[in-house]
Amino acid sequence: MEKIGIFYGSTTGKTQEIAENIASKLQNCDLIDVAKASKDDISKYTNLILASSTYGDGDLQTDWEDFANNINEDDFINKIVAIVGLGDQDGYSDTFCDSIGILANLAKKATIIGKTKNENYEFSQSKSISGDEFLGLAIDEDNQSDLTESRIDLWINNIKEKFK
Repeated sequence: MEKIGIFYGSTTGKTQEIAENIASKLQNCDLIDVAKASKDDISKYTNLILASSTYGDGDLQTDWEDFANNINEDDFINKIVAIVGLGDQDGYSDTFCDSIGILANLAKKATIIGKTKNENYEFSQSKSISGDEFLGLAIDEDNQSDLTESRIDLWINNIKEKFK
């Protein structure tokens, strides 16, 4: 398997911790903070994991918003992309993990892998849902941190064989 580029944006450190956890389990990964990344960094990888919290009222994390302005959907042609989103079901029930949907739209010309079932979550709406699945891995460290490890493990088992 080729190296995986894990691109993350983190304000409070939670998304960085999740990205580091995933990298330690997958191995053969580079961790890239989007605050320090360039468009050229995306082109170095065929396999990508994009990780962002949902910030404010359904926005990407601030560093991700800045980075997304410098890239476009064509940058993801011939890429395999898995997405991780962090959100708060209780405090932001109407925008829970919207970042997954925003990143999936940005990377829509890629092959998106790693969808997860919308089970054991309680929220009112999300841009990250297609049918009965999230378009990536939804993590709620604020309300369900006890489920994070098992969710990551199941997700990694799902995606690792799909990368080139």
